Amino acid sequence: MKFANVLAEDNRPTPALIDDVNGVFWPLNELQGRFAGSLDELIANWEQAATGLGAQGPGRSLVGVKVLAPLAPTRNVFCVGKNYHEHAAEFSKSGFDHSAKDGEVAPEFPVIFTKTPESIIGHLDSISPHTRVTRQLDYEAELAVIIGKGGRGISKEDAYDHVWGYTIINDVTARDLQKNHRQWFLGKSLDGFCPMGPWIVTADAFNPQNATIKCWVNEELRQDANVSALIFDIPALIECLSAGIELKPGDVISTGTPVGVGIGFTPPRFLQPGDTVRIEIDGIGALENSIADT
Repeated sequence: MKFANVLAEDNRPTPALIDDVNGVFWPLNELQGRFAGSLDELIANWEQAATGLGAQGPGRSLVGVKVLAPLAPTRNVFCVGKNYHEHAAEFSKSGFDHSAKDGEVAPEFPVIFTKTPESIIGHLDSISPHTRVTRQLDYEAELAVIIGKGGRGISKEDAYDHVWGYTIINDVTARDLQKNHRQWFLGKSLDGFCPMGPWIVTADAFNPQNATIKCWVNEELRQDANVSALIFDIPALIECLSAGIELKPGDVISTGTPVGVGIGFTPPRFLQPGDTVRIEIDGIGALENSIADT
């Protein structure tokens, strides 16, 4: 099943069941069971709320409907850096990585950072270039994991039992801020630097161990990899994070980006106003955003 937040006629976010193949949706509050909460609340109460959420009738057309970010988390998005070998190598060679140990390319342990909730925007929203603070804007296509069942001290063996679903994230990055401040938080967390969506696919309908992730900039294919190439896979990340942090329903873990980001080119190919970034993960959908003119 796929779920999204759409903007209803009264300009209120409305959780909806999505059929992206046929381009239609069903507001959850109109289905049998009439779930009236947010998608965050749906995830937290999934076992009870899922009853009767199947498609009923022909649905409404998605044409012209504003699709919002699927989630509005109340705490930071967990993110992972340098989690594909080829990307770790391109980042090491770029001269922008001031976080690595001498001689290190691939990290020994997961590199964890966060993005603020205020950085999240939706499909087709414009990304602010923040020209007052950065001149080196970059893109990172990523698979994101949505936690369904919370917990602390989750083992790798049990990790997938805690996953509710998956979505797409563009880990937009100000490379100059990332480099200058050494810690990555500022360069990753400017307002609007976390496009997410367009929807969430439930865990039972997606295979993260065999999913292709692609990214185009202005219709030029820049990134093309399989999620199975992660250095630290999803169970390892959940085990690492939950060892001392209680994961909660609705938490988002963005798993890292493959090779092909802007700083991997010589010279670097940073995003400019008017550029469009499209990220596609088979089995989920496509997330597209453009860089605003100002």
